[in-house]
Parts: sequence; structure tokens; C-alpha cells
Amino acid sequence: MTVAFALQTLVMAPTDRVFAASLSIDDHLASMTASGEQAIAGITAGRISLGQSVTWRARHFGIRWTMTSQVTELEEPDRFVDAQLRGPFKAFRHEHSFRTAPGGTEMLDSITFQAPLGPLGWIAERVLLSWYLPHLIRQRNDYLKASLERGA
Repeated sequence: MTVAFALQTLVMAPTDRVFAASLSIDDHLASMTASGEQAIAGITAGRISLGQSVTWRARHFGIRWTMTSQVTELEEPDRFVDAQLRGPFKAFRHEHSFRTAPGGTEMLDSITFQAPLGPLGWIAERVLLSWYLPHLIRQRNDYLKASLERGA
């Protein structure tokens, strides 16, 4: 069964800057220092673009995970989608949407995922991942918001 959630973040910065920061490997890494995340293959620095991929390595729940994701859709500066090519999920898709809002940009993250391992994966989705993944996205968004608003 697929799990879905969405998070909305208002960033007091122009849409083009928020869009660019969301595609930045460097900003992603800076936002994920708590998990020791590294970009180890593909695009490992700078801005990722349509069709390009990045392989991440990080530690979550005391386990080292590796996941390769690719930008599969890109409509600058309105939206882009990244999806897992290889990694711990049976399926993982993250749609990033951007809309001009009063004083800044509304950033919407829509995520769908499915854990592997049948019934065990279903339990992991409900007990751990449905809390943990929104936490990680909020952490990333809080970093982008603070960084962009400081520079605005």
C-alpha cells in the first residue's frame, strides 16, 4: 500500500531563488548534517537538472542507507519531481511545487512512498516512516527557509 503526505512551507524569498535552492545538492547536504548525508555518485555538488541522478548515503535508525534518485520532471520555476531509481523503498516519489505568495513563495512537497517486505514494510510505514519522513522534509525546508530569508 502506498503512503502519501504533503507539507507546505512559506518562504519569504522570490520563487526563482527557492526553486534553485531546492535543486541544490549543496543546500540539501547542509540541511541533512544530522544524518551524515553524503552525495557519493552522479551529481554530487551544484544544481541537479532534468534526467540527472544523485546517489545519497546517510545513516537513519542506526543503519547506513544508500538511495539513488533522479529528477524525472522539471518545469522551471513551478515544479519538479524526483523519484527513487534504487534504494530502500519499493517506490518513492517527491513532487516539489512552487507558487508565488504574498511576500514570498509557497513551497509544497507532495511525497508518496511504499516500503518493501510486504506486511513488515506495512508496519514500518505506519510505525516509523509516516512520522520520520515528514520530519526529514520539515528539517530540509526549515534549513532552506532560514538560509533564503537571511539572504533576502
